[in-house]
This record gives sequence, structure tokens and C-alpha cells, in this order.
Amino acid sequence: MNSINYVATKNIIRRTGRSIILMILSAILSVSIFSGSLIIKALQNGFESLERRLGADIMIVPYEATTKSKLEDIVLQGNTGYFYMDSKYVDEMKEVEGVDKVSPQYYLASVKAGCCSIPVQIIGFDPNTDFSVTPWIKKSNGGEIGYMDVVVGNDLNAFVGDTMSFFGVEVNVVAKLDKTGTDMDTEVFTTTDTIKTLIDASVSKELNEYGNINSGNVVSCIMIDVKDNYNVDEVVNDINIHNKKIEAIRATNLISGVSDSLTAISKICSIITVVIWIIALGIMIIAYTMLTAERKKEFAILLISGASQKMISKIVLTEGFIISFLGSLIGIFTGCLLIIPFSGYIETSLQVPFLIPDIQTIILIAVISMLLSCLSCGITAAVNALRISRIDAGCILREGE
Repeated sequence: MNSINYVATKNIIRRTGRSIILMILSAILSVSIFSGSLIIKALQNGFESLERRLGADIMIVPYEATTKSKLEDIVLQGNTGYFYMDSKYVDEMKEVEGVDKVSPQYYLASVKAGCCSIPVQIIGFDPNTDFSVTPWIKKSNGGEIGYMDVVVGNDLNAFVGDTMSFFGVEVNVVAKLDKTGTDMDTEVFTTTDTIKTLIDASVSKELNEYGNINSGNVVSCIMIDVKDNYNVDEVVNDINIHNKKIEAIRATNLISGVSDSLTAISKICSIITVVIWIIALGIMIIAYTMLTAERKKEFAILLISGASQKMISKIVLTEGFIISFLGSLIGIFTGCLLIIPFSGYIETSLQVPFLIPDIQTIILIAVISMLLSCLSCGITAAVNALRISRIDAGCILREGE
């Protein structure tokens, strides 16, 4: 077997041009499988991250929030914006049949002015009742967030220990979130007491669109978790029927558009991957067939010299395996360079959450892609090895081929 490996390796090196062509075709096979699979997995991760980000069955917002602006842009896309309603609704929601957990959130957008470090969406939450933001922050921070402390999204140019200013009030960055692939990566989070101070500061500087609001009497959004044995749609309808100034929205309805986009993009990626794979495989089959035909005289001489047809077939298969293995490595490396460094650009271009999976998942996708690519090339080489096993050496030499 060592002699077969040696001969196969020498053949690859001796026929550099042919080997490079086959290697490129193998790389195209693996890069199409790997890149397509990685993109689809990143899209799925982003959507799952978005679902966990919402973390609630129902969101309560002022009715005007659903008519004056696109709510999804503020809640899901991280666009700056804010709205307020009477805080009395927090207690009222606790009395609604079927409601299990209730937690208020506060929105505030900083401005492009000397009073603010950067224009960004600021979200306040109640750490005593929150069940949607806290899990993410605990994963990154692990400690308590004190008064005038903030947690920043992964994409913001701010780091632990930095000081930021909003409406003339300085806050301390105590944690930076892990990458989520959602709007959280471009937002700032803080607790109820801090966000109320910032709201009051925005009012005092006349930079709040809502004029002289009292931060102690308003909330922006109420997150609701419904009891397990209750129908979410029925609870939504019950709230909307009895309250005209607020709107209950099923959280999944907010991400339905994202889900549709994800499904469409995933289908397109799958189709493109399959098409590229079929084209590359077809070209490889043709290339192997032509190259095998050109080497008939070489194989005939080996047969006359005493080599068995089985040995020659093994040499061809070994050549195919080495070429496909090296080509697959090149394809996977290329796929990583095309996808991972540009994940932010891909997310912006597609306008859907895009979260690159962890290294273990990437390795798994790479291994599967390599196996599929090598299998495709192996089948092609095996078909040609079968043809070689049927050649008549004497006939070929007599024909002068």
C-alpha cells in the first residue's frame, strides 16, 4: 500500500496542471457545501437568538406606537425610538386572567449632541421582575448592575471601565454583552433607577419628544409571560378588548416577517448550494473521464510491466482521495474567509439576525462538508477506476494510443 501511495503522490506532483484543476473543482464542491451550510446555520442561530431576546409571549405598548412608527424597527432592529404610557398598566396586567409574569421596560434614544457620547437606543429593565434581558446580561456580566451602571452591546465601541455620557449624565460601563446577532449588539442596557434618571435628564434639557413627562409615572413596554395552560391569542384579545389606549401584541407576530425572510433566504442558499455542487460535480466527472482517457497508454504500459488492474485502480482511487482531500481543505478555508470576517456585513445586507455558530459547530460543518466533497470525488474516481479495470493493454498499445 505504501508503494501505491508513493506512485499516486508522484503522479499528482508530475501532472501539476491536471492536479490543480481537479483540486480547484474539489474546492468548489466543498466551499459550496460548507458556505451554504454555515450561512443557513448562522441564520437559524440569529433567529433563535432573536426569539430568546424577546423572551415574552406578549408585549404591551401604547396604541400610538403601532401607528406612528414601525414597531419592529425599534424592538427588533435596534433603531432609535421611544414611546411611553401610564405605569398603571403594569399593575393592571397582573390582574389579567392567564398572565403569569409581568415586567416593564423603558426606552430612550440618545441624540447627536454634546450631551451624549453616541446616538444609541437605551433600554431600561426592572431586574426584580425581568425575564427577557437579564439572562443575556448575567451570561456576560454575572454580577449586579448598580445605579448609574450600564451594559453595552457587543458592536458598540465601548468597553468595561469606560465612562459614557447621556444628556449630561455620566454612566459607567460594567459589562459588554456577548455577540447575539440581534439588536442587542447595538444597544445600551441599564436598570430602572438609572433609566428614569436619564429620562428626567432628557426632559430637563428639552431633548425629549414627550415634553414634561414624569419618569416615575410612565413605562414604554410591558413584557408578559402567559401561564402554560392558557392560550396566548385569547389573552391578547382579552387585553385589547378591555383597553383602548394600549395594544397587546403577540411577540411571535413581531418576528413573523423575520421568519419569512429567513425561510426565503435559506431556500435560496440551499438552491444555490445544490446548483453549484451539481455543476462542479458534472465538470469533475467530465474532467476525470477525459484525463483517464488520455492516460490509457500509461495504464497499458503498467499492465504490460506486471502491474495488476486492481493495483492500477487503487492508484487512481488514491490520487482521487488525495486531490479531493487537499481541495476540500482549500475550499473550507476559503469558505471561512468569505463568511466569518464579513458576518456583520452579511447581517446588514440581508437585514436579518446573523450569528456565526461556535467553533465546535463550525468544525462539525467543515468535517461533514469535507466528507461529502471527498465522497463525491471518490465516486467519480471509482467510476473511472472501474473503466480502467476493463481496458485491454495489448489492444491499446497496438492502436498507438
